[in-house]
Amino acid sequence: MPRAGLSPASVTEAGAALVDEIGFENLSMGLLAERLGVKTPSLYRHVASQADLAHRIAVLAMTELADAIRDATQGRSGKEALVAGAHAMRRYVLEHPGRYAAGNAAIVTGPDDPLVPAIGRVIASWTAMLHGYRLDPDQEIHALRMLRSILHGFSSLEAIGSFQINTDVDDSFTWMLGFIDQGLKAKWPDLIPAH
Repeated sequence: MPRAGLSPASVTEAGAALVDEIGFENLSMGLLAERLGVKTPSLYRHVASQADLAHRIAVLAMTELADAIRDATQGRSGKEALVAGAHAMRRYVLEHPGRYAAGNAAIVTGPDDPLVPAIGRVIASWTAMLHGYRLDPDQEIHALRMLRSILHGFSSLEAIGSFQINTDVDDSFTWMLGFIDQGLKAKWPDLIPAH
């Protein structure tokens, strides 16, 4: 009989909280069972396997990230949306490094995978951040990839403490966003290779 109060959602949320503390790479069903005060086999009544749990954490992470960016950018456009969305993503990565890592490690298993719409919502949130720049549709995918790469890289490096030079990290983040803003305004169509 499943323990009262446990469900796939509550086990996933507990797993997400755990990986934020110990790192996604250290996730184990035994540690989660200990955290929840149950025997490890009882978790399998709620999630099929550790891989299933990790995938569920990834879906949760991408959904939360999309919501955070959407909420931050609502009613904003141009640089204001870029800055608000970028700060929301950075904050999410710093507050939830384990679940964010789960989201980046997950592989879509098929068209019915709940990860598909979750990722779609993140992309829609990033697209909304760029909307005010009125990019040519041919350039939008390049801008999205650039934005994801830069924000992911900066936030992930900060989360593991890689910025050790004695210069304020917030100042660097602000400088970077100003640089991105200027580049997006310039659009640089001649730099996009024709195929």
